[in-house]
Amino acid sequence: MFSRILVANRGEIALRIIRACRELGIQTVVVYSQEDAGAAYLQLADDAICIGPGPATESYLNIPRIISAAEIADVQAIHPGYGFLAENAHFAEICRSCKIEFIGPSVESMSLLGDKVEARKLAKVAQVPLKQGSESTVTDDEAVKIAREIGYPVMIKASGGGGGRGMRQAHNEISLRAGLNAARAEARAAFNNADLFIEKLIEQAKHVEVQILGDMQGNVIHLGERDCTLQRRHQKLVEETPSPSISEETRAELCRAAVRLMRKAKYYSAGTVEFLVDQKGGYSFLEVNTRIQVEHPVTELATGVDLVKWQIRIAAGEPLTLQQRGIRPKSSAMECRINAEDPANEFRPCPGNIEEFRPPGGPGVRFDSHVYCGYRISPCYDSLIGKLIVHQPSRAEAITCMRRALDEFHISPIKTTVPLLKQVFSHRDFIRGNVDTEFISRTWSNGA
Repeated sequence: MFSRILVANRGEIALRIIRACRELGIQTVVVYSQEDAGAAYLQLADDAICIGPGPATESYLNIPRIISAAEIADVQAIHPGYGFLAENAHFAEICRSCKIEFIGPSVESMSLLGDKVEARKLAKVAQVPLKQGSESTVTDDEAVKIAREIGYPVMIKASGGGGGRGMRQAHNEISLRAGLNAARAEARAAFNNADLFIEKLIEQAKHVEVQILGDMQGNVIHLGERDCTLQRRHQKLVEETPSPSISEETRAELCRAAVRLMRKAKYYSAGTVEFLVDQKGGYSFLEVNTRIQVEHPVTELATGVDLVKWQIRIAAGEPLTLQQRGIRPKSSAMECRINAEDPANEFRPCPGNIEEFRPPGGPGVRFDSHVYCGYRISPCYDSLIGKLIVHQPSRAEAITCMRRALDEFHISPIKTTVPLLKQVFSHRDFIRGNVDTEFISRTWSNGA
């Protein structure tokens, strides 16, 4: 086991990793930007090193500065968290070439699954259902030809990205050509990779993902699924397990398909295989996230498995001691992402100082956050304030618990997604599980 780990991230995930390491008896070194110099979680680490100014390109995305900090701090491993460099195969390769373990999958697995076109090819080999689409990246004319063959509507996607960026819907050739230009520009800016491909758009779809763990000995297990259907701008807003909208047969098929794919990829560490489920219950492969997910606490509460600790153990070479037959989620867990955004104004970010802050608590409530009264939400980074998670014996009880927790939540003067989430958890279609990925935009045209 490692004795000293560097945390190459910020905010609530940095705090989450520090806590897991402390419980494992591992010292932590956390890097931070000048913008985050006042973060309270820095005090919980054994050491903290400033790696540059606020902009991520000069700090959390600056590989030489992070590697220098790791070498100065004499760590054995680096945990990248999520976002920033978490799915950067080049960073993982540099870490290992410097004799520092990267807490994540192999470079080969990350490169293969991180390229969405190559991941589709592997899914086909693993006999995982695919949507109709291009077999490789496409030019504009090739995209038009394929769209005519498979029929509109189609979805344009960035080959090397995620997080809702580099994606556009197209319902005809005019919107396809315009969407290709916009998606290509966005992908180039976000991922330094303008390659695009297209797929058939599944309308009124459910978004369901399967959490897996794999070790270096070739063992791969799943820990059930999470429903991530409620989204805004292709980014998740609410997650829950089990999914209320799929059959037990589909649930089992999704989990088996995810394990099959990850075994083909020779995958180890924590990872997530994402699917779209249509109105008839048919499912198709979407993508793989080769990192810990923002919504991992949902699975942790439902299964009792600490995913971050297992990431660390697996990176240290330990085999999985968890048995598939022992993973039996028997309760309901839900997570709301609390973002510093204005839902009534197209979810525009709302950075600023938190002058009043009262997070919820009580039985069955967990709030993962790094903020506090007096904390300043920076415009330099993602707008996530924290994750409100509830855990109850049934979905109906979890909904009631979440309503109570959202009512307790108080933060001002910045605007947040809490008012919108209150409406969601009182909406009859959500309560019935009758939602799709366009539910938010369709029901609240202005966001709230």
